[in-house]
Amino acid sequence: MAESRQGRTGSVSRRGLLTVGAAVALVGFGAGCGRKEETAEPPPTPDGPPQGSLEWAIAGPWRAEGRARDAARHPMETLRFFGLQPRMTVVEFWPGSGWYTEILAPYLAEGEGKYVAAGFQTGPGADPSQAQLMAAFRQRFTQDRRLYGEIQMSEFGPSSGPVTEPGTADMALFMRSIHAWMAAGIAEKAFADAWAALRPGGVLGIEQHRLGPEEDQDPAAANGYVQEAFVRQLAAEAGFAFVAASEINANERDTKDHPFGVDTLPPMSLTAPRGSPPNPSFDRAKYDEIGESDRMTLRFRKPE
Repeated sequence: MAESRQGRTGSVSRRGLLTVGAAVALVGFGAGCGRKEETAEPPPTPDGPPQGSLEWAIAGPWRAEGRARDAARHPMETLRFFGLQPRMTVVEFWPGSGWYTEILAPYLAEGEGKYVAAGFQTGPGADPSQAQLMAAFRQRFTQDRRLYGEIQMSEFGPSSGPVTEPGTADMALFMRSIHAWMAAGIAEKAFADAWAALRPGGVLGIEQHRLGPEEDQDPAAANGYVQEAFVRQLAAEAGFAFVAASEINANERDTKDHPFGVDTLPPMSLTAPRGSPPNPSFDRAKYDEIGESDRMTLRFRKPE
């Protein structure tokens, strides 16, 4: 059973965030993006969980590929820790290919809540891979309204506007994205935009690859790892109050010194630097044994 801990101490020296030319595309979030439109909502199995429950959404047959990662990502425990409820309005920043969308959208649709996908900012000058991923996301999740409901699409990026109507969201989620925002110089903007979207009392839930407290924080987080104290400081500077931390997604086997950063580990499983052809002679055995990264799981609140 994972333990929750209150008020872990720690500090880092605050340095300015380094802006780089292009944001890192977040891929590998789950199932492929080419699913066909469904005409009816998959019924629950006779012995399955009640339709509309979080258990039902996680066990759904539409997650045939995504469920393979449940043992590493712990969606039930993570979303329960954040305090997810069915009638909430939830904004997920940079949902990638939709690993959590497969769970959140059906659950909120059944509960008369709302799911907002604040995806990559597209348009002139946008990263082509990010634009392609967003097009696939739209195709996949806006065609089957019986299952996914009326998903609200918005954007988050260097010059994006509000991710949703200010002060209306009950929960905002940053799921393994902060390192990419640091690389793009928009981490502070992410926290500010989440603050603006949330109602007083709203929750900010964060899951992020965790750098050891003894390591120096790279302002651009080039290896994908971020100090927990640094994340807490970003949240505090935006006005958020820390509520709790959990070891739900901890992995003590992760040594965090991999040749291609966190993407050496599953699910990305790189065998060469990003953008280079795969290296068939690269020995992946010890990285596959480690599994997915060691991650912090944090809950913050926008004060009343």
